[in-house]
Amino acid sequence: MYDYLASLLEDLDGIQQHPKYHPEGDALFHSLQVFQLARQATDDPVIWAAALFHDVGKAVDSPRHAELGAEMLTGVLNPRIVWLVEHHLDLMQFPHRTRNKYAGQNRLQQLQLLRRVDVGGRDPMASVMDLQDAIQLLKPHHALIAA
Repeated sequence: MYDYLASLLEDLDGIQQHPKYHPEGDALFHSLQVFQLARQATDDPVIWAAALFHDVGKAVDSPRHAELGAEMLTGVLNPRIVWLVEHHLDLMQFPHRTRNKYAGQNRLQQLQLLRRVDVGGRDPMASVMDLQDAIQLLKPHHALIAA
């Protein structure tokens, strides 16, 4: 499982993103920043994993990356993580509908947190950990993050 997850992240190395929205550079650097911000924001490894893997679909197709990333993670990661990956853009694309649909639910709080760290992970000068170190930080939480 962890080798597969690492390979998904490795595929993001060198995947350039629109500089207007992602001045930090490639999708791997962004994902590692978002992971670190999530670890600072919460002690919930479900959010950490969603943050780390939220953009894995960009290695295949950027416009459909949320849907594709969820497909790539289905059966590997906890369905809650897969759902967060699939819906991580909802608050940007459909803010009112998303807030109304999930009002009062933990899902909305998780989406809001994921959105906040996603937007925050755009610092071109940030220092990020190695992807293998990020994977190692998830391993003690296997029971919570695995499918």
